[in-house]
Order: sequence, then C-alpha cells, then structure tokens
Amino acid sequence: MDDTERTRQGMKIRREVIGDEHVDLAIAGTTSFTEPFQDFITRYAWGDIWSRPGLSRAERSIVTLTALAALGREHELALHVRAALRNGLTAEQIAEILLQVAVYAGVPAANRAFAVAQQALRETGAGE
Repeated sequence: MDDTERTRQGMKIRREVIGDEHVDLAIAGTTSFTEPFQDFITRYAWGDIWSRPGLSRAERSIVTLTALAALGREHELALHVRAALRNGLTAEQIAEILLQVAVYAGVPAANRAFAVAQQALRETGAGE
C-alpha cells in the first residue's frame, strides 16, 4: 500500500472509530504547523496500525484504553471511551478494563480513568 492509499484508508478508519465530528474539528484546526502531525496520525496510527488484521477494533480499543488510562492521558481517554462503544465494547467491559489497570498501573491512574470514563459514558448515554 502506498502513502496515498494508507492516508485514504486511515481517514476512513479514523472517522469510523472516533467519529466525523471529532475528525472534522481536528481537520478544521489544522495549520501548516500541525499538518505534518495530522498526516502522520492518519497514515500511521489509523491507516497502518488500526487497519491491521491481527486484532479486532474492540481488541484495539481495549489496548488503547489500557495504555491511555495507565499513562493518565485524560483527553484521549475520553475520546477513546466513546470510540470503544462504537467498536462494540459495553460500559461494563470498559469498567473491567479500568479495574485491570488499577492492578497493573496503580489505583490513582485507574481512579482518574474511572472519572473520565464515567463522564464520557454519560455524554453518550451509555452510563449512569
């Protein structure tokens, strides 16, 4: 696959996973300074990694939620909680992922992740 095809596929998957609204905002906010980064994440994160056949999108969401919660990346975590729902995970599964994070990455990381996830779930109508 060449870079043009990787970009096309990346944009398609990016929109399917995180939604048109978020992608449209990111693109609208692109400047000459941020354009190389937008191109990079579209081609490589979405067009290369998220399109690989080795894991389902739900499994990729599990890995992504785990990494973001463990690293305390709150803004990206909320975005990917919503993406995980699109990818077929339930609120209960997301809670289980965060409990697993508590054991392996620490209670403070999971505590904050639960708060961020709960707010994102409420916003989507998938949580209490």
